[in-house]
Amino acid sequence: MFELRKLPYGKDTMGDFLSPVTFDFHYGKHHQAYVTNLNGLIENTEFAGSELFDIITKAKGGLFNNAAQVYNHDFYWDCIAPVASEAGLELQEQIHKDFGSLEAFKDIYLKSATSLFGSGWCWLVYDSTSQKLEIIQTSNAATPPTEGKIPVLVVDVWEHAYYIDHKNARAVYLEKFYNHINWNFVSQAYEWAKKEGINSVRFYMNDIHKKS
Repeated sequence: MFELRKLPYGKDTMGDFLSPVTFDFHYGKHHQAYVTNLNGLIENTEFAGSELFDIITKAKGGLFNNAAQVYNHDFYWDCIAPVASEAGLELQEQIHKDFGSLEAFKDIYLKSATSLFGSGWCWLVYDSTSQKLEIIQTSNAATPPTEGKIPVLVVDVWEHAYYIDHKNARAVYLEKFYNHINWNFVSQAYEWAKKEGINSVRFYMNDIHKKS
């Protein structure tokens, strides 16, 4: 059985970025519902007892949607933090190489997240083949590991992620998100991606969802 992960910070620590009420709904209800649905859908199936990575990369339909949303949210919570931090030097160098500068990356990333139509996610991923960072959008529950891309950073642009605090002003939410990026975690994710490739995603999932 999968369990809802614990948040790495208090739900009242994000100031005017995310309120405790948003956490009550987004984390306490939406994320919890995906975990609950996932457990119900794998019961008495070939996926009972499977690792989350295997479910996401092999399942279809509703089972995939709920499993992927568990992971997408797990990763999102780690990508934000109450206090500002800086990207590690190795990640900064790669961002400069692939996007020109940190300022150019911010502009491209936020424009991509703002322009994503409907519900979904905007990711910074590492491609092991090209050895480059890429910005990609996914709709609904779609997630980069199914395409062999390794997530480094993500922002949730489903309306339930920001509507309570920012109404329809997605751009305002995204600007505040950028100021709360947990660059320490993102830098580690980049290091793991370079070292372990797609296996770093499996290791991450297994670390959060330890089997008893």
